[in-house]
Order: sequence, then structure tokens, then C-alpha cells
Amino acid sequence: MASAHYICDTSTNPVELVEQLAAAQDWSFDRSGDDEITLSIAGSWSDYTLSFNWRDDFEDLHLACAFDFKIPPNRRSEACQLVACVNAQLWQGHFDIWAEDGGLLYRHGLLLCGGAIANSTQCEAMLSMAVEACERFFPAFQYVIWAGKSAQEALAAALL
Repeated sequence: MASAHYICDTSTNPVELVEQLAAAQDWSFDRSGDDEITLSIAGSWSDYTLSFNWRDDFEDLHLACAFDFKIPPNRRSEACQLVACVNAQLWQGHFDIWAEDGGLLYRHGLLLCGGAIANSTQCEAMLSMAVEACERFFPAFQYVIWAGKSAQEALAAALL
């Protein structure tokens, strides 16, 4: 991913920076409102849907990156163990499993309390960390979900 820097003044919503990044990279995106943008990025293992949301009340830019598969109920316990093991390997962000439907996603937030202003490098780093984490651990989740492997076996294979 080529680095791009944008000028940001104090009135710029961080979602605007993400939109500029997506446009510069020629990624497909959709703005569903002033405070939300959804990107589609092709990875090696899967296509990822990344959603950035700005919350004025928390002064937080939230990123959620969803995989295109659901964890079947009979594999959720082992997948939860894998999530705990994987999250221990991550410096920033974390994986979650939605209880309602077994959806797997990576989440990360950029806290901008006290009027701090996001810059393009921060937005790009959030996006890069999400895609890199998803790419790195996608095979481990596949091993648990579809190959019936244990969390420890799957993690060991993914870390090789």
C-alpha cells in the first residue's frame, strides 16, 4: 500500500481522510453518512469489508473489518479459544465473534480525546493493521472452522 499524506484542518472529520485514502488507492467505498464509510479491499485469502465510524461523543474513530464467513455453532467454542490466543499475539486491535450470528471481525479504535486531530498516516496505519491481522490469521480461523483443528494447532500453523 503506497503511503499518501493529506492536509487536515481542525474541522475535518477523520472519515474524510479515510475517503481520500480509498480514492487514492482506487478502492471501492460507500459513504452511508457523514460519520461512516465502508471500503472493500481484496486480500490474498478473502475480500474484506472495512467500516470506519466516527463518534463525536467518544471522540473515537472505530474500524471494523469483517470476514465473509460465519462460524457454525458447533465450532464457536474452539473459535473463541482461537480468538483469545490470536488477540494475545496482537499489539493493536482485536478479533471478536458476534454472538448473534457467529460473524468474525477485527476491531480497532483511534481515540482522539480533547480535540486531537487524526492524520492520514494514522488512518492508513489502522487500515493496514486490520488487513495484515486478517491476512495473517485467516488460515488459522479456516483450520478451526472448516478443518476441525484445535485453537492451538491452528495458531501454530498460522504462525509458521
